[in-house]
Amino acid sequence: MRIEANLILFFWAFSIFSCLCFSVSSINFGYRFPSSAIKAEQVKLTRKSSSTNKLYKTKYFTQILDHFNFNPKSYQKFQHRYLINDTYWGGPKQNSPIFVYTGNEGDIEWFAHNTGFMFDIAPHFQALLVFIEHRFYGKSIPFGGDKDIAYSNASTLGYLTSTQALADYATLIIDLKKNLTAVDAPVVVFGGSYGGMLASWFRLKYPHVATGALASSAPILNFENITSPYSFNNIITQDFRSESENCYKVIKGSWKKIEDTGKQSGGLELLRKSFRICKNFIDVDALASWLETAFAYTAMTDYPTPSNFLNPMPAYPVKQMCKAIDDPKSGNDTFAKLYGAASFYYNYSGTATCFNLAYSPDPHGLDMWSWQACTEMIMPTSGSNKESIFPENQWNYSRRAAGCKAFYGVHPRPNWITTEFGGHDIYRVLKRYGSNMIFFNGLRDPWSGGGVLKNISKTIVAIVAEQGAHHVDLRFATKDDPKWLRDVRQMEINIISDWISQYYHDLAHQS
Repeated sequence: MRIEANLILFFWAFSIFSCLCFSVSSINFGYRFPSSAIKAEQVKLTRKSSSTNKLYKTKYFTQILDHFNFNPKSYQKFQHRYLINDTYWGGPKQNSPIFVYTGNEGDIEWFAHNTGFMFDIAPHFQALLVFIEHRFYGKSIPFGGDKDIAYSNASTLGYLTSTQALADYATLIIDLKKNLTAVDAPVVVFGGSYGGMLASWFRLKYPHVATGALASSAPILNFENITSPYSFNNIITQDFRSESENCYKVIKGSWKKIEDTGKQSGGLELLRKSFRICKNFIDVDALASWLETAFAYTAMTDYPTPSNFLNPMPAYPVKQMCKAIDDPKSGNDTFAKLYGAASFYYNYSGTATCFNLAYSPDPHGLDMWSWQACTEMIMPTSGSNKESIFPENQWNYSRRAAGCKAFYGVHPRPNWITTEFGGHDIYRVLKRYGSNMIFFNGLRDPWSGGGVLKNISKTIVAIVAEQGAHHVDLRFATKDDPKWLRDVRQMEINIISDWISQYYHDLAHQS
């Protein structure tokens, strides 16, 4: 059985792939950053409307298509969405700071709702808050906002790159400051996950625009020949194993049991009933990927308080999954144990009646991460060794490249990100080049293996939390937050305060 990392990402394109001369399961594009990859059949998405949301106002900026060329097509424009909150802003006369979130690979409203740290600290800093959407996601779609055109082929998708996105942010910020007569206001950029990578790169590429960057759970080192492709799954394995050795063994041994059952007469029906899979589709590989997704994304978002980032989940969900697996009431029924565990990710609300393994809409608009994973964001994560909770597997760049060529007609450039932004010998290089950056990583987050885990200099600081998960520091504060998390946030506040104080000092002396 071929258990590919996060295969479910591409169910949206299943009908297209089925026309090709190879199986969709033969393509491994790797994990994307957190998303709800499969939704339960009966669960309805509820999202706050921006018209009634008091967190921000929605604005649009007329953005240029291509910042780096002067061809006639480069000058095409599109409407670039950003969200703004000026509730606590001290205004331009005081040169009060502007805090900018560098948008990820999805709808910017989703990220705004899950970046409460910025809202929590805005009163303290009297800061203006701005959340900028990433081009080709949400409502920031070039080519007249028509996704059918924008997503149609490599000629249009070629404008979807990290460098174009960073240039978008710089252009918008500079224009916004001018319009607000706040040219001298300091800007600090924030981001989590891919957004954190962008925040750190923005500080390096546009130091005249941003005075500092908080990059949370930003795996800027998760590229070939820097971070081991086994790191990601090793951390997931350790997360579950640290909770219970039995839990680890049950999950590790389940893949062959699922495969063997699927080969038996009536086996697929048994699997369908055991895991409450909807009647429209059942497949061994799809089921395995469904379970793998639950374990991987639960490890990423193993938060110490209840959350609703991906799906509704309890506090410490890895612990809860292992309790379900270790529950003596399920006896020796491996499938019942796995279903109980997966339910914490897919059905904690208890509203689902079955789970659809076939095509499911993506509520957060993350589709085009597949293009980025086929061009510049080549982040090896699929390696699994003998100790892994997942079946043994080797990272295979050739398979990735073949799939990208077949689907998009492009060859990946695995070395481009490290060429453009660096990464090799980062502790030596940035010590002499960068400044004013915070890298937060929680060691329970599988992406932390590709993060900056030690201080680079006095002004490029790594904050590492042993019990932390994926950008947990950026979430809204709650009364139940553990002390270590409160301490992390206070450290970040103190460092940002120092950046802004130094900025004001330099501005005064310059004047």
